[in-house]
Amino acid sequence: MLTGDLRNQIDKLWDSFWSGGISNPLEVMEQITYLLFLRRLDELQQLEENKANRFGTPVEMRFYPEGKDPKGRNFDELRWSRFKHMSPSEMYEVVGENVFPFLRTLGGNTGHAKHMKDARFTIPTAALLAKVVDMVDKVPMEDRDTKGDLYEYMLGKIASAGQNGQFRTPRHIIRLMVEMTAPKPDDLICDPASGTCGFLVEAGEFLRHKHPEALRDPKLREHFHSNMFHGFDFDNTMLRIGSMNMMLHGVEDPDVVYKDSLADEHSSDANKYTLVLANPPFAGSLDYENTAKDLLQIVKTKKTELLFLALFIRIMKPGGRAAVIVPDGVLFGSSTAHKALRQMIVEDHKLDAVVSLPSGAFKPYAGVSTAILFFTKTNSGGTENVWFYDVKSDGWSLDDKRQPLLSEDKLGPVAKLTDAEHAKNNLPDVLERWVNRAGSEMDRPRTDQSFCIPKADLVANGYDLSLNRYKEVELKEVKHHDPKVILAKLWEIEDDIQQGMKELEAML
Repeated sequence: MLTGDLRNQIDKLWDSFWSGGISNPLEVMEQITYLLFLRRLDELQQLEENKANRFGTPVEMRFYPEGKDPKGRNFDELRWSRFKHMSPSEMYEVVGENVFPFLRTLGGNTGHAKHMKDARFTIPTAALLAKVVDMVDKVPMEDRDTKGDLYEYMLGKIASAGQNGQFRTPRHIIRLMVEMTAPKPDDLICDPASGTCGFLVEAGEFLRHKHPEALRDPKLREHFHSNMFHGFDFDNTMLRIGSMNMMLHGVEDPDVVYKDSLADEHSSDANKYTLVLANPPFAGSLDYENTAKDLLQIVKTKKTELLFLALFIRIMKPGGRAAVIVPDGVLFGSSTAHKALRQMIVEDHKLDAVVSLPSGAFKPYAGVSTAILFFTKTNSGGTENVWFYDVKSDGWSLDDKRQPLLSEDKLGPVAKLTDAEHAKNNLPDVLERWVNRAGSEMDRPRTDQSFCIPKADLVANGYDLSLNRYKEVELKEVKHHDPKVILAKLWEIEDDIQQGMKELEAML
């Protein structure tokens, strides 16, 4: 957990960027990411030198070459430990004229270096650079939790949606999905719309805490650092930020690569991954001609949310599982493509659960209602009963401010709550009931917050997966049949209908 002092430093730093003329939060994150990478590169070089000195051998790996750069400055002067002690004006000149050109030529010296080939230095003044370097230098890089939390705190400051429908998934929603899918040490985990790599980071943290053997066993450790995590994005800024997020959370060489997931053919990824965790963009339609033909063979549509579901089915191994966020329109859309895809998941694979999220869960980015689909690829059916849960509150206010409703230890899916606290945060209850979905949950009435629906009912309703199609309202007797009370109830129902219509219009 970050100290208040470190949070204040970051807040001041953010203000300094703003007053210095950089108001785009993604650009701020990108510049800080470059500097964090340079500090880490220097630390890796120092480790190599210490090892060589200890054993009296030559340095095996050099991140900074010997000799001079093309502009005549010693490469040794480009290291973090050297330029951080320079005067602001000299530091500004060295970083802009020497360090960043060097950064762009790194190539594949580290798993993260490949994202630095088009690094741009845009910090406008020497004074601001000196402030940023001083703050980054104070981050305790030896503490994985602290540096990971720091980066997450900065990512939380990205308060506007990016291009192409990108926006950051709330961390507590990510954690719920990871806890419910429970990654295993031998999993191959993929997010084809990885952005800042939040899902991959949280999966790694889950494994560290629940399966510590994954980092003690040499074979599993190698798998964890080099083969387990796969993230795709077609935004180079996001790739850099996501890769740094993984590095600061202790994953040495994740497969975070440039790929337009809907435009590229996927023969090399077919039947490859055992777990897919994703919140794909809901950007509407895209160019049919540029869409991968192997996806169009699964479902003929221009809708990105449907094509991503087809992609997930394509890249998962039989037996692989998926937890993905979809707009509510996917659950009840009446087009041929919508129905065909829902039928495919129910009939050809195994639909496990539909968790309906409150409509404000993604504010301020979007007000659209969403749900989490959990399904398993089988190629042979297997859907018998589908578990539904109606999340009414996720622990945060559902307005644009998204303020916490409980103390920090009571937020997220792993917390012990009273009944009163449950009304403000349903996520721990989701996790608790999910574990019992094949047991006591089968007996719950459809008036409850969660219940199970047999496959036959889904088929009879045209594979409609919207919770409201199956949820029943418990009608309570109104005392004394007071006309005012009855009228108030009618107004509540009218408000619910109006809100539902607004959400439907927003989706259409």
